Amino acid sequence: MHHPDALTSPESTDQDITLPDAPNLKSEPMSDALDTTPEPKDVQNTSGNIKLEELFDDDDDEEFPTSSNSNNDDVPSSPPTLASSNTPASAPATGAKYSDPEIMYAFYQRLFPFRQLFLWLNHHLKPSTDFTHREFAFTLQNDAYLRYQSFPSADLLRREILKLNPSRFEIGPVYTTNPRDRKTLRKASAFKPLSKEIVFDIDLTDYDDVRTCCSDKSICEKCWTFVTMSIKVVDAALRDDFGFNHIMWIYSGRRGAHAWISDKEARDLDDEKRKALAGYLEVIKGGAQGGKRVNVKRPLHPHISRSLSILKPFFGTILSDQEPFLSEEGSERLLRLLPDKALNEALRKKWSCSPDRSSARKWGDIDALAETGVSKTLDTKQLMEAKQDILLEYTYPRLDVAVSKHRNHLLKSPFVVHPGTGRVCVPITANAEKGKEVDEFRPMAVPTVTTLLGELDSWKSTDGTDEFVENGRTMRRLQDYEKTGLKPYVEIFDRFVKAIARDEQKGKRERDDEDGVEGMEF
Repeated sequence: MHHPDALTSPESTDQDITLPDAPNLKSEPMSDALDTTPEPKDVQNTSGNIKLEELFDDDDDEEFPTSSNSNNDDVPSSPPTLASSNTPASAPATGAKYSDPEIMYAFYQRLFPFRQLFLWLNHHLKPSTDFTHREFAFTLQNDAYLRYQSFPSADLLRREILKLNPSRFEIGPVYTTNPRDRKTLRKASAFKPLSKEIVFDIDLTDYDDVRTCCSDKSICEKCWTFVTMSIKVVDAALRDDFGFNHIMWIYSGRRGAHAWISDKEARDLDDEKRKALAGYLEVIKGGAQGGKRVNVKRPLHPHISRSLSILKPFFGTILSDQEPFLSEEGSERLLRLLPDKALNEALRKKWSCSPDRSSARKWGDIDALAETGVSKTLDTKQLMEAKQDILLEYTYPRLDVAVSKHRNHLLKSPFVVHPGTGRVCVPITANAEKGKEVDEFRPMAVPTVTTLLGELDSWKSTDGTDEFVENGRTMRRLQDYEKTGLKPYVEIFDRFVKAIARDEQKGKRERDDEDGVEGMEF
């Protein structure tokens, strides 16, 4: 890892950006000068009933800010009970809405992987404060928002979810004390977040100035390429520059992806180091109308060089799928990013004669005309660097860095159902460095909750063994999710959780051994 002393905070203006070395995770907290973004304001509500629209934007994919002063302990807790938790729920009638209580109850009762979720957040088989002091937040069927919920076991979490039947729920940090007991503390300042997975959020609406196939909440496989590229670039930086291993990418359910970094070193980072990490990955600055958005120093930082090597193979696909330079507006934007006026005039003249010239051909025209000597003052090195910056501006990850900077930020849980699309927020991959799962992921193919419940009700054994399968020398009953299209996604999650558990156990043994050696000294 690199030394943190070289870390600087790039300005949000169009000045050159010096990408810092990767912050040292074991160093002292970073200076306050790294980021001057104010903490999110607490949400006040004196009625006790907090409505969803008062807390969030209209966008379904936006996540929940903190509201530590919210008076929401008296939010109505549950809609009418739908069925006994011991009675299997059936798939709802055709035409029912994805967020209908009957659908959500059946999903939580039969398909949601509570066991794996508990092991992921707890890091041990027996409940620890990593789980019991963890905040959960529920969005209820009446749109009320219930925060600071905590549970002593996975079974009690499942019981409460079946009782409340939320349309979705979020995961927050591990606090210094049980979140339910926060009001009993003599000093409010004693209640603070201790740890939480580092998270990153990629949303395709942030690409609306460069994607032409879709906009706003719409997506297709063409624009999903932006997410694929982003996952590869960010994942490589997290592994190669910071040494993180346990990185899981989750589909947001509509048009984005979330990264959860679960290494113990990541969970324990304070907010200052999280801000430094987010700043390290932030390259694109300013708004779409603000001119040049990428200004990186030369020679290129190793992270930028690696990112360019990852992104270059995708650039041709972006040019053909999105045609960002096809329109006159797109062509003019490209010309504004090139450094030579004479070359620009020659390109403008050539393109005006061929208004339907493709983006790929226009990109090729840049070098072709430059080689003809159309500009006597052309600096070829400057042109090459400008083209690198353009490639980054159109392909580099656009992260919502505010999501990553604070431990008290809540993010929706894996495997919840997106209320707008009905798709389950399934894992994309926990091995992005190998590439296959990322490249093959298709958001439109992710199963909806109604599809899964239909598969479950129509499932029949194919070999006469009913619901039992071999488990070593014994037999075990099939889990309901194994009878549906949810199975491969739960298996990805299960492998990810087990890998964390192995590392946690190894780390605990090493710490115990160190303590034992120290205990023998006199």
